[in-house]
Amino acid sequence: MPIPLVNSIASWFLKKRFHQMELFLKYPNEVQLELLHVLLDMAKSTEIGKTYDFATINNYEIFKERVPIRSYEDYEAMIERSRLGEHNIFWPTPIKWFAKSSGTTSAKSKFIPVSEESLEDCHFAAGKDLLCMYLNNNEDSKLFTGKSLRLGGSKELYKENGTSFGDLSAIIIDNMPFWAEFSSTPSNEVSLMSDWEFKMQAIVNETIQENVTSLAGVPSWMLVLLNQVLETTGEESLFEVWNNLEVYFHGGVNFAPYRDQYDKILPKSSFKYYEIYNASEGFFAIQDHNDSSELLLMLDYGIFYEFIPMDSYGTNNEKVIPLSEVEIGKNYAVIITTNAGLWRYKIGDTVRFTSISPYRIKVSGRTKHHINVFGEELIIENAEEALRKTTRSTNSEIVDYTVAPIFMKEKEKGAHEWIIEFKKRPNCIKEFTNILDQNLQQANSDYEAKRYNNTTLNLLQIREARQHLFYDWLKKNNKLGGQHKIPRLSNKRTYIEELIELNQVSSIGSIIK
Repeated sequence: MPIPLVNSIASWFLKKRFHQMELFLKYPNEVQLELLHVLLDMAKSTEIGKTYDFATINNYEIFKERVPIRSYEDYEAMIERSRLGEHNIFWPTPIKWFAKSSGTTSAKSKFIPVSEESLEDCHFAAGKDLLCMYLNNNEDSKLFTGKSLRLGGSKELYKENGTSFGDLSAIIIDNMPFWAEFSSTPSNEVSLMSDWEFKMQAIVNETIQENVTSLAGVPSWMLVLLNQVLETTGEESLFEVWNNLEVYFHGGVNFAPYRDQYDKILPKSSFKYYEIYNASEGFFAIQDHNDSSELLLMLDYGIFYEFIPMDSYGTNNEKVIPLSEVEIGKNYAVIITTNAGLWRYKIGDTVRFTSISPYRIKVSGRTKHHINVFGEELIIENAEEALRKTTRSTNSEIVDYTVAPIFMKEKEKGAHEWIIEFKKRPNCIKEFTNILDQNLQQANSDYEAKRYNNTTLNLLQIREARQHLFYDWLKKNNKLGGQHKIPRLSNKRTYIEELIELNQVSSIGSIIK
């Protein structure tokens, strides 16, 4: 199909969709409340709907008082019954798919329900919206002259008791419309390979033959793949491999620590980066402008949002608020109610609002991945902003890192211990340490106060990781793949102790070369 015609069709769809988006842009809180009533009405005859008498909930305050906030552990028994084929437990339509995810907090697998409604009205709808927004902002785009290189954590779907489970990307690929498969690379056969290391080279071999115009995947794993592409082809720039490459759609982890490395292998000022915010539980927000660091919160994907200010999270004074009460600049834990039957569910992410008209956010971290042992309230957003500034000023590059507290002992003060794997080592680790510490103090006033004259915290310590340490840790824990992430910050030393021990031994598996 000629590109002008494809763009015309996309433009028509875009205009139609924009009329729908205008509704939640102009009346966001009304749209959210109406959505809540729709979800309650749909599920009033389910087991959970009868338990909390959804039929008599006619406003948000009653919903908030009657329905408890839940974690995955609270849902696990019901989800297991649903996986065994039982219906109408927490959602009225049969749940056919479960997205298997262990996240970064536990080796134990989670099985997130994916309904027909959430697949079509959330995940697939978001994919279309992302393309439409991009084309609207880049009218001269030649995106459809080639294919999108997608890198998920895909493994084959496993079927049991009439239901299927696997990575969300595998569920999406398995249900993808033919036109989307035609416009993507690698093939489904390669995408669904279970051996991650073998699959990466297979992806390289297949995609370097294609006309790739866009990339989509988690930054850390995509960077491994793209470096392997350059090593295989002998080229220095990805534009020498794919000369029509124009945009990278990324999400899953903070892009800031990787940006400079991407700029080196994608050395064109016209190249675009577009961020998304999604998870197994749903698709939440999309960057809707070029060169923006903010994400538009999508309010009509079948997800009702609530938030807990992080200064009250987990305390006796914990406060839950609707979207209409959020404030710019505050850090919030995200609570969702979805069209897959997750009711007031804690997804474990934190966000900060940058605008309330319309509602735009930045993902600031994870509720469990922060350090607050000494009152320093260090979150991932602080750590990665400081790290980005430090690597730039020291002309260094990192592969991965994690941070944990060094607990006080007798008269010794506490500190933070960083274990960092460098791709390009700084000339002086001592200088790197001091600059990183200063940048952390600039990013976080609580950390600065605890560091003042070493009042509570001593200077941070950096332990250099051997080459491939984090890759080997993921491999040892059976977490290789695009949907698995390194735990960045922790109040405990569990992760860092495992990494320190592994750092003393030789690589247990070759990283992708």
